[in-house]
Amino acid sequence: MTKTAEPKIALVIPDATPEGEDRAGGFGAWNALNAVTGVVGQGRVVLEESLRLGRELTKITVGRSDVGPAAGDRRFTDQAWTNNPIYRRVQQTYLASVDAVESVVEDLGRRVDDRHAREAAFVSTVLTSALAPTNYLPTNPAAVKEAFDTGGMSLVRGARNYVSDLRHNGGMPRMVDPDAFTVGVDLAVTPGAVVARDEVAEVLQYTPTTETVYERPVLVVPPPIGRYYFLDLRPGRSFVEHAVSRGLQTFMLAWRNPQAEQGDWDLDTYAQRVSDAIDEVREITGSDDVNVIGFCAGGLITTALLNHLAATGDTRVHSMSYAVTMLDFADPAGLAAFSGPRLLQLVKGRSRRNGIISARDMGSAFTWMRPNDLVFNYVVNNYLMGRTPPAFDILSWNADGTNLPGALHVQFLDIFENNTLATPGAMTALGTPVDLGRITVPTFVSGAIADHLTSWKNCYRTTQLLSGDTKFVLSFSGHIASLVNPPGNPKSHYWEGGEPGPDPEAWLAASTKKTGSWWESWADWVSERAGERIAASTRLGSDEHTVLGDAPGLYVRDLKAGIPV
Repeated sequence: MTKTAEPKIALVIPDATPEGEDRAGGFGAWNALNAVTGVVGQGRVVLEESLRLGRELTKITVGRSDVGPAAGDRRFTDQAWTNNPIYRRVQQTYLASVDAVESVVEDLGRRVDDRHAREAAFVSTVLTSALAPTNYLPTNPAAVKEAFDTGGMSLVRGARNYVSDLRHNGGMPRMVDPDAFTVGVDLAVTPGAVVARDEVAEVLQYTPTTETVYERPVLVVPPPIGRYYFLDLRPGRSFVEHAVSRGLQTFMLAWRNPQAEQGDWDLDTYAQRVSDAIDEVREITGSDDVNVIGFCAGGLITTALLNHLAATGDTRVHSMSYAVTMLDFADPAGLAAFSGPRLLQLVKGRSRRNGIISARDMGSAFTWMRPNDLVFNYVVNNYLMGRTPPAFDILSWNADGTNLPGALHVQFLDIFENNTLATPGAMTALGTPVDLGRITVPTFVSGAIADHLTSWKNCYRTTQLLSGDTKFVLSFSGHIASLVNPPGNPKSHYWEGGEPGPDPEAWLAASTKKTGSWWESWADWVSERAGERIAASTRLGSDEHTVLGDAPGLYVRDLKAGIPV
């Protein structure tokens, strides 16, 4: 079973129809119709592919076809797909048909703009994934065997799982056992304390594990989507734990999960809370300034603050680090399928009406970008095989969703649609027109080479938007896997190079591939900017900011002083 999770990032487009109705699946039915119509309109190519497919189907029928699954396609690992002539022909018919559809869509992509091409590719991927024979009991030999071996009990368990998901998970198959992990017991267990709290967020301070620490602290700003503890999963898989082990005084913002009554919270609300957290960290540590690292949309929010600080001559931030954060959306890459103007307007209107975009909407939208891994894989496991989803920490975090205030969501969509953050003067934050070129603090920027959401080349673009000294590091793997990337994995690697120039490919060609995690490169870089080492304090908090409770705090569990918020 795959153990990857679909990240929840700020630019979330839930499904919407022209009438404004919501449906699971993360893509408007009207957009799907437009995309399919475009494919059908390729008459010559459709005819050519139909003829080619017909020839291949004839070869399949007589047993002379060499069509087979791609390397790594786990759907067809059962021996029956190779040894049983009926199943082999079913498999080959499906794969040949998918190949024909992909050829038509590929040709369409050369004739239309990038957005429409991505829409067509998105829709065709969902449709062909849904039609895979492995998704249906009669044409899934492993499921048939399981039913036979268990005397039909696998089907009973599968039906029970299906009914449960209909009632409790919006009809989507669960990716993980919801009771497998408990926050504060199994996850988010790095020792620390809550040292500040207001209605927007808590600030956590982590207990030093070294005798001396660097005098300049680090504030971690996670995205306001999903719980912060993907950065503090379990011992040995925790970014926070690694930072503390390197002698860095580490603080974490833990955002509150907003409800409809917080729907007016916007970019200013979140940027101001980062500013307040900086002051709280400075007071507790006695440092004049701090180093900040922003993850995903947390980096975007912090950039809005940095712009304001630069414009007002405020020097409270000594350096800034970005992890898989996009600031320039001129080329939305994998998100282009969701960039239709009409769809965006519908989604904005829905967020304004409802006050929030729900965790379920956010989770479903990008899940469908990888339907084989993140939808139908679990349809087979949960329903056809009747098995319990696996217990895996990343998947547990992914299922632990949060909401996003409607006002902030609308602003994120404006940034996505009009690229206002990267366009000088196109937007205002904290009362200051945004011009990223005025930001001159040193920056560390990271991307992930297989990231299909925040493309590494778009992350790289940050090095050209800001004016300070910049270091870029490229991690292996995808969006979340690159973030939960502890040292010690022999398969982990990253690329490190010289000063980033305008061309990301040129930078990559001249870079050095290194074994290990980008966490180590970041820790080295930020340590050089963290001042002298001083004796570690045995006390958390201060007289002004007293300890309010143990980490992981209340907000990560949707509690406020013991009362659900």
